Amino acid sequence: MNIRARLTLLFSLLVGSILLLFSLSIYLLYNQYREIDFFDRLREKAITTARVREDAGEVARNDLPLLTNEHVVIYNPANQVIFSVGKGEAPLLPAPQLNHIREGHELHLTDENTETLGVNYRSRDGQRLVVIASAYDRYGFNKLLHLREILFFGWLGSLLVVGIAGWLFASDALRPVSEIIEQVNTISATNIHQRLHVSRQRDELAELARTFNMMLNRLEEAFISQRSFVSHASHELRTPLAIMRGNLDVAMMLPRDVAYYEQTINEVLEEVKKMIDLANGLLDLARASSDASRVSFKPTRLDELLWQARANLLQKSPDCTVTIDFDNLPDQDDDLTIPGDEALLRTAFQNLIENGCKYSADHSMDVRIGFAPQEVQLTFRDEGYGIPAADLPHLFQPFYRSSHTTSKAPGHGIGLALTQRIVQLHNGQLLIDSQEGVGTTVQVRFPLVAHPTTLNRPDA
Repeated sequence: MNIRARLTLLFSLLVGSILLLFSLSIYLLYNQYREIDFFDRLREKAITTARVREDAGEVARNDLPLLTNEHVVIYNPANQVIFSVGKGEAPLLPAPQLNHIREGHELHLTDENTETLGVNYRSRDGQRLVVIASAYDRYGFNKLLHLREILFFGWLGSLLVVGIAGWLFASDALRPVSEIIEQVNTISATNIHQRLHVSRQRDELAELARTFNMMLNRLEEAFISQRSFVSHASHELRTPLAIMRGNLDVAMMLPRDVAYYEQTINEVLEEVKKMIDLANGLLDLARASSDASRVSFKPTRLDELLWQARANLLQKSPDCTVTIDFDNLPDQDDDLTIPGDEALLRTAFQNLIENGCKYSADHSMDVRIGFAPQEVQLTFRDEGYGIPAADLPHLFQPFYRSSHTTSKAPGHGIGLALTQRIVQLHNGQLLIDSQEGVGTTVQVRFPLVAHPTTLNRPDA
């Protein structure tokens, strides 16, 4: 069952139930009113009969107006019938009920369609008589029957009208949903820039369309980023492959001496190393961009990772100079420990140190470890070429390289993008401040977490 049919059914059931309760209430209230009115008539009939009997004697049998199937019986104080008039069987009551009526209480009885009323009547000579009047309310029951038919068929007609109105109402309410479905079905990879439009701008469905458009914005950005990533990765991989093929083709064209072949092999090996570095960078980038739940976090000391990154870089580039020191000492040793992935953090620190050494004339980098309230700060400072202000907003885009530094050192433009994602994966911040000709300062901030040793101290 679709939403339109379900809404129509629920709306019809709700309104139909309300109308049914309303009709039943009218029917029951009218029936109650009919009973009260008819018992009033029976009371008037009983008292009038008793009075006329006292005034006119037996003449009352033929002169009083009759109700349908009426019967009036008068009992004396000895509970004996002294007067009876009417058709059918007289209403006979046991002595306890007659005595109860004689004490001043009215008796109301209903037997199928016959209703009976018993009242106390004091005669002129002081006798306490009991007058019992019974009759069939033909007029009232006929009106009740007509009312029941009117209410029943009126309820059926109203239910039909409500069903049609509910269907039209549901169709109108769900029209924006149909519009959204039609528009969504037309969106594909070739026109992912297309956005949803709804005729009503101030209801929940318009909010749904806006939310869907925001999701499309994110998908479009991811799609464009993926295309750019694939394009740049293909270009970066094709360049060393083309160089390798060119060197090998030239070497195979003519016989060469051993020195030339050694030179060619060394050049090919250098390009292979670049490809391996690029492949490793792409793998690290994919890992850092994955869900945080897939990354293994464990207590990690930041100073140890910095020294390891320094050692790795010096082994790769012995001409670099890297100093690591503290701006201020931590309150306790655990302040240098954060939950993190050692391999990813080491890669991030090595990228920052390597960038500082590559893009400075003296190939030096100064790393400072500092502490602020609830965070640890790592500052990487060099006195290199600096970065133009126009390039700063694009530094974290994969494969982006500043035109100012492209000629200074080789690279693929992955390092800073990878570093930023690793820092964000560890709930940290990465800030860059750079001036051309002065140098670059990169600050990495990680939040400190409460450690069990701190929580369990007596004075904590």
